[in-house]
Amino acid sequence: MIDRLIDRIIELQNPTCVGLDTDFSYIPEGIRDGIDTMEEAAEAMIEFNMNIIDKISDVVPAVKVQVAYYEMYGVPGMRAFDYTLNYARGRGLFVIADCKRNDIGSTAACYSRAYIGDTKITSDCVYNAYNADAVTINAYLGTDGVQPFVDDMKAHDKGGFVLVKTSNPSSSEIQNLKLATGEYMYERMGKLVEGWGKDMVGKYGYSELGAVVGATFPEEAEKLRKELRNTFFLIPGYGAQGASAEMLRCCFDEKGLGGIVNNSRGILCAYKNTEYLGMTYSEAARAACLDMQQDLLNVIGKIG
Repeated sequence: MIDRLIDRIIELQNPTCVGLDTDFSYIPEGIRDGIDTMEEAAEAMIEFNMNIIDKISDVVPAVKVQVAYYEMYGVPGMRAFDYTLNYARGRGLFVIADCKRNDIGSTAACYSRAYIGDTKITSDCVYNAYNADAVTINAYLGTDGVQPFVDDMKAHDKGGFVLVKTSNPSSSEIQNLKLATGEYMYERMGKLVEGWGKDMVGKYGYSELGAVVGATFPEEAEKLRKELRNTFFLIPGYGAQGASAEMLRCCFDEKGLGGIVNNSRGILCAYKNTEYLGMTYSEAARAACLDMQQDLLNVIGKIG
């Protein structure tokens, strides 16, 4: 899995992941006019996502689909989530289901089967519920909440990204607590991730099990990059959350590898910005992706 993603990043020279966190308010007013049911809202979200995917699939390697934006529309919303995952994969994009799932034992296994494993009805009837390439994982319940995901990664050539140092301002309340060992909580989690993924390392030296490391905390990110030599980073925080390309330079290795940078609102709502005036929302999304690509390459240089 991770090698396929890195291959595509190198091919496109673009470590950008577009977050399809499609809030209904992001959809242009003309499309939203007259919509007053969950079913109609979900259909509008599908159309919005499809048009953006069509415009960006040849310039970015990956999308991240945040399930919360779909769950709140009930069953129609989850149909839109499923449709978006499959449509993006059909257009050749690497698809991350951003679900931050976790529990313990058999319950964690059910979450894993839903997104990166399979669901067996009978020996002849096996289905993929939500067919993603990777899933985000909250591992703060410990190893028994992560192992089912690791097992499915190995069995199905899928991946995962564990929350290590997140981009939200209050993450430090827990993740920067100092332990009796002298290390910070986020450092300990990072070391666990490196250990859980140690036997899933691909040709580029990175494991199928990656880490979510926010660009809004560059000091912590730099420390994690030095410590986690085999862990690939999913990097939120660029753009609307305040992180610049310069702040996330430390997340990459000397070859410009080791991470992919997510941008959600900055792409989905680009059409609202004066610099993209006159473009359709999908045209503006593509232009914003290309601008982000150049911004990142100016900092990290040629990839690979």
